[in-house]
Amino acid sequence: MAVDPLQALQAAGRPAPPAHPGDAGTLLIAGATGALGQELVRRMAGRHRFAHTRVLAREPIRDAVHGLETLLAPGPEIDRWPRVAADTALVLFEPPRLYYERERALWTPAPSELPALAAWLRACGVRTLAVVQPHDQGRLPEALKRGLASLDEQAVVAQGFERVLILRSARKPEALRLAHPAERLAAWMLSIARFMVPTSEQPVRAAKVAELVDLALRIAPPGVHVAAPELVWQAAQGELESVARGWLRPVPG
Repeated sequence: MAVDPLQALQAAGRPAPPAHPGDAGTLLIAGATGALGQELVRRMAGRHRFAHTRVLAREPIRDAVHGLETLLAPGPEIDRWPRVAADTALVLFEPPRLYYERERALWTPAPSELPALAAWLRACGVRTLAVVQPHDQGRLPEALKRGLASLDEQAVVAQGFERVLILRSARKPEALRLAHPAERLAAWMLSIARFMVPTSEQPVRAAKVAELVDLALRIAPPGVHVAAPELVWQAAQGELESVARGWLRPVPG
């Protein structure tokens, strides 16, 4: 039986782990939806990683956990939103699962809104920004996997954050509903191409991506850090900490 993602956080009353240097302050999550959003809320708010954790919502939600707050998104014009205090921000683009009532009430940005959202977050005092950019497996050009892939991402970096983490995680292909037999046959023939995608670019479980984001927020040095889909996949294979530390190792000046 499906478990409401925020109600599941009621089990977070256990003792908090020892504090870490990056834990102080307020965390703001935009797009706390889908399996990944649920995992990140569970890790960040449920384990009291930050003093305060806020999630952006389209309508009021009764908070299920002490320390987790909802922040109403006033409207579509992000540049006119009032500023709120925050130190760290997570931006996710996974759409809400319609069978979770609370997720339908949460606010999820569209990819085109990333520059405006980043500008607002920086104006709110955010110093560390982590963005999980899902992409269709096997379709991201090799030259863009490890660097900034668009003008929007360049605009985000230009805002002047102390740390920017961009993780590229492959997403599962969407199921197509085709009524005509010829369309179904063509879709089946094209689906054979999925076997040509390298294993290292296959989707990774949300729990593993959330674990990598959590660790990266703890140990990342200042600067811009982009995780290619192969690195996200490798980190999920059992040596997450060593892979993350290799990725985030400061480059000698």
